[in-house]
Amino acid sequence: MAILDGRDPERIEHAAALLAAGELVAFPTETVYGLGARADDDAAVARIFEAKGRPRDHPLIVHVADAEQAAFFAPAPGAAAARLLQALWPGPVTVIVPRHPSRGAAAAGGQASIGLRMPSHPVAIALLQAAARRGVPGVAGPSANRFGRVSPTRAEHVLQEFGPALPVLDGGPCPVGVESAIVDCTRPGRPTLLRPGQIGRRRLEQVLGQPLAKPDAQAPRASGTLESHYAPAATLSLLDRDELRRRTAGPPGAEGQGVAVYSRAVPPSGWLHRPMPLDADAAARELFATLRDFDVAGAKAIWVEKPPPDATWDAVRDRLRRASTR
Repeated sequence: MAILDGRDPERIEHAAALLAAGELVAFPTETVYGLGARADDDAAVARIFEAKGRPRDHPLIVHVADAEQAAFFAPAPGAAAARLLQALWPGPVTVIVPRHPSRGAAAAGGQASIGLRMPSHPVAIALLQAAARRGVPGVAGPSANRFGRVSPTRAEHVLQEFGPALPVLDGGPCPVGVESAIVDCTRPGRPTLLRPGQIGRRRLEQVLGQPLAKPDAQAPRASGTLESHYAPAATLSLLDRDELRRRTAGPPGAEGQGVAVYSRAVPPSGWLHRPMPLDADAAARELFATLRDFDVAGAKAIWVEKPPPDATWDAVRDRLRRASTR
């Protein structure tokens, strides 16, 4: 059976044994479900790229159980990364740090840097610890979906992507719902926010004791930062509230056939509508599941009301912008 109960220690041990043998296992984190392979085995990591249809130069994030495992891949992470992992691990923050030259090359997409994260989800931690007892120093784990598509936040989403042949540890719905913040710490004195997450810029800067720089041409490649990403099968359009209200002022006519609406404003009856929460964390938690539900319902287009401009919505705004880019 593809879905394994993540509350069952025997299932955790079974999944860890598969990872140790170089097989793929999907597992829950607090952000999204990951497609895991042991990060020290380039052949195992290659199976991730093949399964996802992901370019091999697009790096993966390596999930670790503790700071000792992080040091295996990055023995000299630098002061900025040390502050972040001490204050915010386990949690939804990835640090990109200088990589040990002989470890994790495939997971790093061939770069001299590597992205590391310690998840806080209890099933993920139990799996990483069980795998470590079998000699696995870390698990490469991009989102468990086809490359560029909507990330999975429930075990059944992974089944939709890969079918029953892939073992999936079920840890329930992901409580955060969008991927981790990514901070580049490879350049001393210039930590850079490459991808926003639930932990916002202000909190990251408080921990670092300095402002975060904006990405530039010298920043390393990182997961989930391509202009087009997180896309549903339906065409997604981001609309101002006034424009959305104009389009949905009455029952759906010819223009509204096959359209799903995700908005704070409630359209008239007849529209396929899902209300967008007023709270940014709640919206992030359900965002990817909502887009997947619209695809399952057969929507050809998704009209989304633009999120509020304040910083708490940065992660949701980032994912929607990339999902709308074709």
